[in-house]
Amino acid sequence: MAEPPDGRMTAALHDFQRLRWRADIEHLLTRLRGQSDDLLPFEEVRQRVRATIAGDRQLRDIPLDAIVGSVGRYHDFNRSFLPRRDDDWQRWARVMVSVDNLHGWPPIEVYQIGDAYFVLDGNHRVSVARQLGMDHIQAYVTPLRSRAPIDPSMTLEEIIIAGEYAAFLELTQLDERRPGCDLRVTIAGQYEKLLRHIEQFRQQSSTADQSASLPEAACAWYDQMYQPIVDLIRERGLLRDFPKRTETDLYVWLCDHRDELTKQSGWEISFAQAADNLVTTPRGTEQLLERVIPDNLEPAVPAGSWRRHRRIDPASWLFHEILVPVSGNADGWKVLDQVLAWAQRETIRPLGLHVVRTKHQRTSAAAQAVVQEFIERCAAAGVHGECAVEVGPIDRAIRERTRLVDLVAIQVNHPPRPSPMARLASGLRTILRCSIRPVLTVPCVVDRVERILLAYDGSRKAEEALYLAAYLAVRWHLVLNVVTVLDGQASAEAVRLRAFSYLEQRNIAAGYIVERGEPASAIIFAAEQTRSDLLIMGGYSHRDPFSDLVIGSTAEAVLRTRRLPTIICQ
Repeated sequence: MAEPPDGRMTAALHDFQRLRWRADIEHLLTRLRGQSDDLLPFEEVRQRVRATIAGDRQLRDIPLDAIVGSVGRYHDFNRSFLPRRDDDWQRWARVMVSVDNLHGWPPIEVYQIGDAYFVLDGNHRVSVARQLGMDHIQAYVTPLRSRAPIDPSMTLEEIIIAGEYAAFLELTQLDERRPGCDLRVTIAGQYEKLLRHIEQFRQQSSTADQSASLPEAACAWYDQMYQPIVDLIRERGLLRDFPKRTETDLYVWLCDHRDELTKQSGWEISFAQAADNLVTTPRGTEQLLERVIPDNLEPAVPAGSWRRHRRIDPASWLFHEILVPVSGNADGWKVLDQVLAWAQRETIRPLGLHVVRTKHQRTSAAAQAVVQEFIERCAAAGVHGECAVEVGPIDRAIRERTRLVDLVAIQVNHPPRPSPMARLASGLRTILRCSIRPVLTVPCVVDRVERILLAYDGSRKAEEALYLAAYLAVRWHLVLNVVTVLDGQASAEAVRLRAFSYLEQRNIAAGYIVERGEPASAIIFAAEQTRSDLLIMGGYSHRDPFSDLVIGSTAEAVLRTRRLPTIICQ
């Protein structure tokens, strides 16, 4: 190549020095962000993703921003192909000057893995081309094939994960046997867990005479275990809460979370329970406030929280898992008896909870006797039940488990008394205010529910009670009556019409009663007049705990009468 005029060489040298300064600044900024601006080393990437030559070399234009690595000079340039070495100025400047030279550039040589390119020959030409603002460059391209998808935006860590994906697909052949399957993850080490899941599934499915191969077991695992759980993840909308993760990430997390919950709770936790717990568990500031604020001063649960993250299918049962605290006393089995009476109409799984004061009591014969009696009572009713023993305050133990169930059933022995200090000290009030699930209070057992009464005042939590009353009326074939108790400032007829419109749209017949006066007394009077077996009403309307302490709650006043089972909705 002829020696270029000094003017062009000087200008090229100035360009090189400017790019060197930019390279140092980019390196500093990426380090501060905890990232890397290194080019990807081709050989390491090739080995990681198990790439092999897939065809002959071809000459074509390739996008410059898709060139992300180099075969031998990945230390000499950064990811933007800015020069990193001061002693490289002369070669870089000669390439820059040659742009205007009649000799021009020969095509560079690259390897291609997926959508990413790695320079074999022509690193300086790529650097100069990007400096000149070019979009494409002519190259001899040697394609390589890998089972893992590779794109130019990936970091080395992501390449390592892609390599694990390639090894996983090579073992399971899922990309061939289940075309279109997407099992990408964002954290290294996850594919080892998936292989363990597949192996466990294979062992559970194998017989004494026959055992499936790993690819066959992987297909069965994908169809029967993985895909149903991913469908659950989509139904619950979990990716909205974890936008930078994949469905397979959440599958692994959900499996781990379920195992941890099963270990902690003493119950066999389903994937649906684990998913609900995952989306309702407080995080960040909300979690900090829950830890700092005393239980009896926490704000009431917002209306609709109990079904916010769930898609309620009219064809499915609403209450499957029911939390049933039991004391073990002779009269302490009423609540379980009431729940088991419901088993004739609702497919339920009672989950018992026996709370003791000390760790020694947890393993005592008395505690184990309570567990055994719980299981036997459920079995006698033809229902599978489980019971766990926990140490600590009973109201806290119940609250922490509400996220694992659909309904909380509590025996009402000591309803909150009217005075503010008594309300503040009431564990039942804390549970009713802060439970994210509806609460069934049981002062007495009703063997068969035939008539239900809905207390409806048009509030948001009364709307939740209306939803539940409509469900029970249809699924259990019950007689429904609606009572509205309002003061002189509100229009009773307007509120009644809202309930009437909702029920009429769903072809649900109901009787309507309008009362005035003290709400609790009027509601109990309506229940007696209609011979109702079950009352449904909204919970605390004031989120501010101090307002309820001073003003009180209609739900508390109704509970103090201890007349009939009541479901309090959030």
